[in-house]
Amino acid sequence: MKQAVGAVGAVLALLVVGVACLAAQGRGAAAADHYDPFFRKYTKRYFGPAFDWRVFKAQGMAESGLDTAARSRSGARGIMQLMPSTFEAIQSKAPDLVSIDDPEWNIAAGIRHNRVLWRSWGDAATPADQRQFMFASYNAGRATIIRAQGVARASQLDPRVWPSIEAVAVRVRRWRQRETLRYLRTIEMWLGLLDQNGRLAGWRR
Repeated sequence: MKQAVGAVGAVLALLVVGVACLAAQGRGAAAADHYDPFFRKYTKRYFGPAFDWRVFKAQGMAESGLDTAARSRSGARGIMQLMPSTFEAIQSKAPDLVSIDDPEWNIAAGIRHNRVLWRSWGDAATPADQRQFMFASYNAGRATIIRAQGVARASQLDPRVWPSIEAVAVRVRRWRQRETLRYLRTIEMWLGLLDQNGRLAGWRR
């Protein structure tokens, strides 16, 4: 129970930081909406028109607060917090993605990377599970989540169901599982704050 409360508290703290970041960039909702055309465009390009583009906006909010100048201690850059090596690998197959520091190409590359991960988890039990596997892999690497599936399987749990992975997370070697689980919760919380048009509900415009 204490761990659950602590996890929620950590996510709420991240949301407060994200809101402060958005406010600093553009006085609130205007900054949050600024990159919507890119999220819409590249979700449609890489996932098709029926896929909910807001999930990637929520991911960008979780990653960086939509801050184009965001830099992590490990060197990840931009709205989608891509490592330069990851961007270069994506760029080698999509040379039109010119610069990791350009917001449009950063978002495009992040969503394209998500598409690769999404397809790699096609055996997930449901689309909702597939989305969790995709985002967890974006954060922790696909190999880490495959190891987690092995632990789930050894525990006689269905490795295609995301709650099975959560159940064994603390037993998976070489995985900062708290960070990944917090990341997924943060994405879901941001998504819950977006209305049907992808705008932050209740913010002044």
